[in-house]
Amino acid sequence: MSRTVTLPVTGMSCAACQARIQSALEKVPGVTGAAVNLLLNSATVHFDPSVTSPEQLVGAVRDTGYEAELPSAAPDPAADELARDTQASEEFRALRLKAGVSLVLGLVAMVLSMPVMAGGGPSGHAHTSDPLLALTARWIDPALRSSMPWLYELPSGVLAYGLLAITLLVVLWAGRHFYVRAWQAFRHHAADMNTLIAVGTGAALLFSVFATVDPGFFLARGVVPDLYYEAVILIIALILMGNALEARARRRTSEALRALTTLQPAVALVVRNGAELALPVAEVRGGDLVIARPGERIAVDGTIVEGTSAVDESMLTGESLPVEKVAGSLVVGGTMNGTGGFRYRATTLGTDSVLARIVRLLREAQGSRAPLQRLADRISGIFVPVVVSMAIATFVVWYLLVPEAPFVRAFAAGVAVLIIACPCAMGLAVPTAIMVATGRAAELGLLIKGGEALERAGKIDTVVLDKTGTVTEGRPVLTDVVPYGDDTDPSWLGQVASLEAASEHPVAAAIVAGAAGRGATREQVTGFSAVAGHGAVGLVGGARVVVGNEAMLAKEGIDSGPLRESAGRLAAQGKTTVYAAVNGRPTGVLAVADPIRASSAAAVTTLLGLGLELVMVSGDNRSTALAVARQAGIDRVLAEVLPEGKVAEVRRLQALGRTVAMVGDGINDAPALAAADLGIAMGSGTDIAAEAADVVLMRADLGTVAQVVRLSRKTVRVMRQNLFWAFVYNVIGIPVAAGVLYPFFGILLSPILASAAMALSSVCVVGNSLRLRG
Repeated sequence: MSRTVTLPVTGMSCAACQARIQSALEKVPGVTGAAVNLLLNSATVHFDPSVTSPEQLVGAVRDTGYEAELPSAAPDPAADELARDTQASEEFRALRLKAGVSLVLGLVAMVLSMPVMAGGGPSGHAHTSDPLLALTARWIDPALRSSMPWLYELPSGVLAYGLLAITLLVVLWAGRHFYVRAWQAFRHHAADMNTLIAVGTGAALLFSVFATVDPGFFLARGVVPDLYYEAVILIIALILMGNALEARARRRTSEALRALTTLQPAVALVVRNGAELALPVAEVRGGDLVIARPGERIAVDGTIVEGTSAVDESMLTGESLPVEKVAGSLVVGGTMNGTGGFRYRATTLGTDSVLARIVRLLREAQGSRAPLQRLADRISGIFVPVVVSMAIATFVVWYLLVPEAPFVRAFAAGVAVLIIACPCAMGLAVPTAIMVATGRAAELGLLIKGGEALERAGKIDTVVLDKTGTVTEGRPVLTDVVPYGDDTDPSWLGQVASLEAASEHPVAAAIVAGAAGRGATREQVTGFSAVAGHGAVGLVGGARVVVGNEAMLAKEGIDSGPLRESAGRLAAQGKTTVYAAVNGRPTGVLAVADPIRASSAAAVTTLLGLGLELVMVSGDNRSTALAVARQAGIDRVLAEVLPEGKVAEVRRLQALGRTVAMVGDGINDAPALAAADLGIAMGSGTDIAAEAADVVLMRADLGTVAQVVRLSRKTVRVMRQNLFWAFVYNVIGIPVAAGVLYPFFGILLSPILASAAMALSSVCVVGNSLRLRG
């Protein structure tokens, strides 16, 4: 039996890291699937526990040069998510500090570089081949000369060694992890973003150190001993700034998940041994009597035993209107109680609670991959070696073809290629869109189980709708009460309800509830007798009451002819009709039906407007199914089908080339939900249906199906935009960094500008994904 484990992974910095870890996990015997998420720093692995174990999976990750741990032993997903959030906040603050300090030191280094360039540097030879520094010097040098003349009186060698000290501080403190991770990747015969940064800045640093220590060595060979200290510092500063902005954006993408984890109160008011005790939620036991006070959040899941209220369940369903709750109603931990107070029995707790399950599902969805991610993974796997090769080729071409300072220009161009090509944006393109979209879906009351389901929803062209509980309310109600002739005496309805209250038939229960809602009063019943398949008879307040079908009245010697026209009209509408007679005289006809949901007709119109073909399937009789379909506006109906018939219809449509979504709520829908390209379960339905589905609608509203389709189409569009710009950025950026525009326009990209462009590309991808929050 397959198991799933989510391992925290640290050390990833780009799509190449993600692809390498995923490849290593997929090669472990017993692993059936793996999804590594760069944003969440996690790896979700599906494996056979009889073949491998979580410990072996952790070892496989560590063998690639990255760190992994076993899942947290936190008592529930909410506590685990809080720990993740705390860790993410600490990471953001650390990156922000390092980026800020490095940027300040980079600006100081740039100022100190001005006298070095103007004074001839450590060699006494005035120089700079860095186009950014040359442009900056044109504006800053005059101002510095007038405001800080003493700076230009310092020996160039002293300034050069001062720059070396500042650079080493930044490299060994702020940028240390780049070099450590690059070395780990090298030891495992791999390369990633850290490799590009480490090689680029490391080469610039070593060149500058040699130029500082022995500038004559370069001059004797016709090479200008340029110093790149400020470039090394600013490159690290800008990359750290980009990482900090990414970390901040990552925190924003999972705001919906963090908001869910804060909904459950820390304390519950529990009644034990007649005393009210304020206990931590973790200490509440199943069966405990819990008090819900007005205006407070409900502590745990349970069933009301006393009192009434209106509960705001918007966090669960996305619906802003409060839901009326009475004795017997279910309440969910984390929802907001209104003005009424009540007591309820605790039911599902901890990891089994509704809130915990939602958090778990949402986290799993955010950690999954969409099919579009595979394209990015394939490219990222070969990207870094290709970039290193291009950087070497760039150096060689510049060195051979450029007559003026060939080594320096070749060196700068090669470093710029390494820096600008970091594949961060490719690694973020799809996961950020998934995280934002699934978080937004949760706010709307839609639980989407993974990136693949999210992407597939936008490709749906046919929707198969189960009738009962999906298009209709899923429960029979009394819809019509038609008295015989001019008889307006309402007492007969009370007599019928009194008799039906003694019956266990679902239709009888609907009549009893409907009669009570119409103000009918019930009386004592004696001599009750039920006739299977026909109806019931008994004495109500001394009157003999008969309720049932036409055969039941005939059996009692009562002429049902006067009621037949009304009954036929109601039956034609797909309703179940019940005849009633009192003391041998027909008194009226009652109709019971599963009414169409108030939102179904509008939802069908919306779905048709999205270009979807709709089919309604039902195990009910054809006349009832057709009547419901007419009310909802659905043209195609398949009635009187068993669960295997629903699966067969899904398969038939798929064989015709259709991409099919199945929407249902019952156990009998589970096989079809699993067989469809996209299974959508109504949250009001059974747990089995929800488990079989790819999407769970927490609000019993067919209109949310259209929201799923719309959100999917928008998300896929954003994914494609992200991938397009991530790829195009490199396609354009690398040649520009290599210097292809220099012979025509004199444009040469500085390594500093290359690092800024690289960081900006990642931030743009994340920012584009955040648009889905709207």
